[in-house]
Amino acid sequence: MPLEAGLHYDFRPVTEKDLPMIAGWLAEPHVAQWWDDPEKEIAEIAKHIDSISVEPLIIELDGRPIGYLQSYDPHLEDGHPYGDQPFGTLGIDLSIGRPELVGRGHGSAIVRQFVEQLFEEGAPRVIIDPDPANAQAIRAYQKAGFREIDRRQSEYGDAVLMAIDAEAGDAQQEDVEEGR
Repeated sequence: MPLEAGLHYDFRPVTEKDLPMIAGWLAEPHVAQWWDDPEKEIAEIAKHIDSISVEPLIIELDGRPIGYLQSYDPHLEDGHPYGDQPFGTLGIDLSIGRPELVGRGHGSAIVRQFVEQLFEEGAPRVIIDPDPANAQAIRAYQKAGFREIDRRQSEYGDAVLMAIDAEAGDAQQEDVEEGR
C-alpha cells in the first residue's frame, strides 16, 4: 500500500527512557539481522546520548515512535572507515522498528526528509552504508536519491557505501533569491 503524499516525520533526541523501546526494536527479526547484538547496540546508543560525534534520534509519525535513526560525523572519530569523505559529510543509519511499517515506503521517505534537513544545515554530502545483502534497504536508499560510490569492509562489516550530495543549484538559487 503506497504512502499518503505529504507524510511528515519528526526526529527527536533519544533519552534514557527510550532505550527499552529501542531494545525491543533491535530484537525484532527484521532489525536483528542487520544490527549487532542488541545489548551491545543499546550500550552504544546510550553512550551516544551525550556524544558530539553521533546524534541518536527517535523517528516519530503522528507523535508515535516508529524507528531509530542516528547521524554521525566520520571526521570526529579517529580512523573512521569513512574519514576519506569530503569534510562536512555526515553519515546516517536507521531502522524502522515497527514491523507493520516495513516495506511500505517509509524508509525512503524518512531518509529523504532527514537528508533534506542535513543539507539545510550545511552538510555537503550524506552517506549511508547498508549491508550488501540488504536489497530492500539499498532500493529504499536509491529511491531516496542515494547512489553507490564504493564497497567497503571495515570493523562494522561489509558495506555498500552510498552517497547523496547537496544540490549545488539549490544553494545558488538561494543566493540569487537572497540577493547575494
